[in-house]
Amino acid sequence: MALFVVRVWLPDRPGALGAVASRVGALHADVVGIDILERGGGRAVDELTVNLEDASHVDLLVQEIGQVDGVDVEHVRPARNAHSRRTVDSIEMATAMLNASDTPSLLNALVLGLAALFEADWAAVIDASSSTTLAVSGSLEMPSAEWLTAFVIGSNHSDGSFAAVDELARVALDETPLQVLVSRSALPLRRGELEILDGLAQLAVAHLQRFTDTAE
Repeated sequence: MALFVVRVWLPDRPGALGAVASRVGALHADVVGIDILERGGGRAVDELTVNLEDASHVDLLVQEIGQVDGVDVEHVRPARNAHSRRTVDSIEMATAMLNASDTPSLLNALVLGLAALFEADWAAVIDASSSTTLAVSGSLEMPSAEWLTAFVIGSNHSDGSFAAVDELARVALDETPLQVLVSRSALPLRRGELEILDGLAQLAVAHLQRFTDTAE
């Protein structure tokens, strides 16, 4: 058996997801997990964790799902396990930040956790007031802190505390000049993922306040 995560766009109407599940079942495969990432404009973006009898059937799986009217497959990747671990991973990140003894270790825990949670190319924290990088984690080279600062400034017109352009997303650490940035070139971070990113970043703010209070 082989587990894969299939990201699909489908009409946001009753029966659409059932029709996709039926196509999956026609291959003697099972949908063992569903994560709704985004809804709006009559469309939804879901990630389905599918258990296939044979990994070589992935292309056939994509073809079958694509036969459903209005459904498109955006991306397929191997699954780490049968169930989403984002809740567990997020709790582990929160614990690591809570156990941090100073600001650098807290920021390192944040970027390490985000890079793993979103399977990102890299995650970083920059100080936009001085265009400096404070923490970074990832396997690919990231743009300069100056370039990232320009991106932050350019995206400040967006509503809310987070923004995303193509594969790059950022969220502000409220009441500080610090910005968290996450890059994933394989596929965009969707709204549901951005909301998780925002929540974890604001949790980091609460932990950072401990060190500020201690210094005072």
